[in-house]
Amino acid sequence: MAPQPKIVCLTNGMFMENCYLIGSPETSEAALVDPGEEAGMFLRRLEHEELELKQIWLTHGHVDHVDGVQQVVRETGAEVYLHPEDRMLYDNYEAQRAKYGLSVVDSPPPPDHDLGHGNELNVGDFTFTVRHVPGHSKGGVAFVGHGVVFSGDALFTGSIGRTDLPGGDTDTLLTSIREQLLSLPDDTIVYPGHGPETTIGTERDSNPFLSGVYGRF
Repeated sequence: MAPQPKIVCLTNGMFMENCYLIGSPETSEAALVDPGEEAGMFLRRLEHEELELKQIWLTHGHVDHVDGVQQVVRETGAEVYLHPEDRMLYDNYEAQRAKYGLSVVDSPPPPDHDLGHGNELNVGDFTFTVRHVPGHSKGGVAFVGHGVVFSGDALFTGSIGRTDLPGGDTDTLLTSIREQLLSLPDDTIVYPGHGPETTIGTERDSNPFLSGVYGRF
């Protein structure tokens, strides 16, 4: 069997957001996908796993997925990757917190790199491909590789992302899921931004948002 990256789900914060640690056992390099509210948890786990954080990959710019970016960057120097169409959300981080009645804290640093559809990102010897999946937000992306997809808030177990926030659109999201996620093999493990993991095949067969009134994909 080919070597696989270490993947750890770190559910955190009042939104029960899933941050994911992706590590290379060979090189001890790591990336974090969507470091949310509990930055200390992520930093402690990196230390426990003896991994050095190099990159932060953001599936989108909503507050619950970027809340820990500032502290993690400050303590590790990791570089931040974000799709440019979500810069408006990301740059309005303080307003997002205020909307949910949260205290205003310092904004995260500007992204170091723009993500684009088809980009390749590396964690040690492991390569993941970026897929643009707008609909939950304009700049939503998924990261695909090694039999898994980090779907952000596009696709959940038995559900899909909400589309009533700025930049959301239901038809766009369903098209993104059909073209960019359901095109993956059925045994692909889906690591969503909230809730338990699932598989592409399970969601294709049983997700009520992908069948019935919407037409089976």
